Amino acid sequence: MFQPKGAFSGFSVNDLAEAREFYSTTLGLRVDDEPAGLSLHMPGGGHAVFVYPKTDHQPATFTILNFEVDDIDRAVDELASRGVRFEHYAGIPADEKGIMRGNGPSIAWFKDPAGNILSVLENS
Repeated sequence: MFQPKGAFSGFSVNDLAEAREFYSTTLGLRVDDEPAGLSLHMPGGGHAVFVYPKTDHQPATFTILNFEVDDIDRAVDELASRGVRFEHYAGIPADEKGIMRGNGPSIAWFKDPAGNILSVLENS
């Protein structure tokens, strides 16, 4: 019978040093170096996420990490002040900040330096 002792997720990037800087400095996560990549420690005691370098990296075309926040406007403003650019997608109604409201949780998408899609969302 399949009985794993644990689980974690992971994703690739094209530049590990750039990813380390973004996730630690821009997003403020604790980032540890691992023998084959980085370990991102999630807020609230979540499991670490493994980030590994891949020379032929292709950015994810879906959201790979969602960061829950208490106040999405404050989170978007803070990240924007750190240089994060929020995405605007055709067919998804969003305000000038890039926040989609009123269709589930308020959410705003952005990309890491490798082009992977991340989000901040407010579950109210």
